[in-house]
Amino acid sequence: MSEGRGRTFASFFQAGFECSSHRRRDGVRLDLIRATGHDKHVLGDYALCRKLGFATIRDGLRWHLIEKAPGQYDWSSWIPALEAAEEVGMQVIWDLFHYGYPDHVDAAATDFGARFTDFALAALEVQQSVTGRAPLVIPLNEINFLSWAIEVGYFPRVGPDERGWFKRRLVGTAIRSARAIRDAYPDATIAWAEPLVHIASRSHRRRDVRDAEAARQGQFEAYDWITGRSAPEMGGDPSLADLIGLNFYPHNQWYLEGPTIPMGHHENRPLADMLVEVGDRYGKPIFLSETGAEGSGRASWFHYVCSEAREAMDRGARVEGICWYPITAYPGWDNSRHAEAGLLSTVTADGSRHVDQRLFAEMEGQRSRFDAQPEVRTTAAVQR
Repeated sequence: MSEGRGRTFASFFQAGFECSSHRRRDGVRLDLIRATGHDKHVLGDYALCRKLGFATIRDGLRWHLIEKAPGQYDWSSWIPALEAAEEVGMQVIWDLFHYGYPDHVDAAATDFGARFTDFALAALEVQQSVTGRAPLVIPLNEINFLSWAIEVGYFPRVGPDERGWFKRRLVGTAIRSARAIRDAYPDATIAWAEPLVHIASRSHRRRDVRDAEAARQGQFEAYDWITGRSAPEMGGDPSLADLIGLNFYPHNQWYLEGPTIPMGHHENRPLADMLVEVGDRYGKPIFLSETGAEGSGRASWFHYVCSEAREAMDRGARVEGICWYPITAYPGWDNSRHAEAGLLSTVTADGSRHVDQRLFAEMEGQRSRFDAQPEVRTTAAVQR
């Protein structure tokens, strides 16, 4: 993405739909698009988001439903979303792989990268046939988290019991697919989304502080490899990342091998400092590709995030957007508990969703403050 192409997003605030589709460690396949009713209510969901001021959303494909057999694709689960976005005039950041892959795909096999790349290119052919818009995609979501989840058995284990091997497999897949997308669609915008974290030591002993900092630096591995900042033998390059997406929640700061560091604690690092660090490290536009809180903390969390984003921008960080994720209530991964984490409720009996007025009022107030800053205003150029 060249500097002269204008800003990427049609709206600074974005709405993200939970689209995880992985298997839990007990083997149960999750499908959060179905579980939240988004599959049946996609047109209404998009229209409501548009009405509430979101011109950009983040949504995802369900690879396991699409590739029924090796190389055989059924796009019926995705085309309604593509058509709904066109009908309401919505810009969509599409996650091509949000944790879940088909059972006939072996993530430990050497052809995993090729299998995913074939799927990604086939998906973008369909997207082009429906919309004609330049692709705006996150090829793989949260490489750092997914590799950790596989290695520790939070997700079903695959491959060898060897630390770091799966992250290299995923980054290799990311680089291969991004190059293929760039070759096929030179005007594509390729974004990524990785957790933004802070890890502190519970003591001031030199070894403990060093270990905590090493763990904190691990959050940058996927981006460093994709952009060629380190491990150049993997083939990474700065051109493979137009946007640096960062997923940040209240639980994203903790002590090494210890508990979460709460807001207000002296060890809790200001989000603005973290955003500036990432912006300086990669020299690229950044956005909060996921952020959110649950229950009564939603509005206050959004207030905090927006205040910190403005400070980061005042200090030179090119922050291009903030995505509330997920935008709807959803059932928890591990136990299906009802999580009121969104601006929108679950689908009610009449097919509608309620709006959390407290969070919406905070969003409206913050939108006015950001709109008053010329550097975050978008132009018609983003509606490619």
